[in-house]
Amino acid sequence: MPDHVDWIVEAWRREQPDLDVTALALLARLFRTVHLADAVLGQPLAAHGLQPGWFDVLAALRRAGAPYALTPTQLLRTMMLSSGGMTKRLDRLADAGLIERRPDPNDRRGTLVTLTGRGRATIDQLLPIHLANEQRLLAPLSPVQQRTLDRLLRGLLGGLEPPQEAGRPRVAPQQTHDPNG
Repeated sequence: MPDHVDWIVEAWRREQPDLDVTALALLARLFRTVHLADAVLGQPLAAHGLQPGWFDVLAALRRAGAPYALTPTQLLRTMMLSSGGMTKRLDRLADAGLIERRPDPNDRRGTLVTLTGRGRATIDQLLPIHLANEQRLLAPLSPVQQRTLDRLLRGLLGGLEPPQEAGRPRVAPQQTHDPNG
């Protein structure tokens, strides 16, 4: 079944038949898939009052485990965002009462970003909805196709990510107490 990208590819083949547009087609489909999936996945989150990108911050804090706190630097490592973008996002999440910033007990100059009770309740409520929507988006692919796509994308990412990013271990949660005291 032809899609939007087929129209673009056919136009380039007509206008520039000597060019190989195979990579263009593949990457265009990847980008279009991400764009369309992002819009679909964002709808239920917006219906629950979350702005784009908020879910990712709440999810990163929740999966860090109790006490659901990370430094801003640790949060940045889990997302593709500039430090200025992260600051704005954290400001808005704090204003919404979903996170709070606290002094880091292990670093007098540092700050911890912590889920509030409301933030934890929000992410715990929305995570099953989000995962179900992700499964629904992948439903046109069989389980075997999904695993194959995952393997192929893992290989593509491995060639694109900087060496320090590839295989980076999960961000360890911050301790909120002095282990010596």
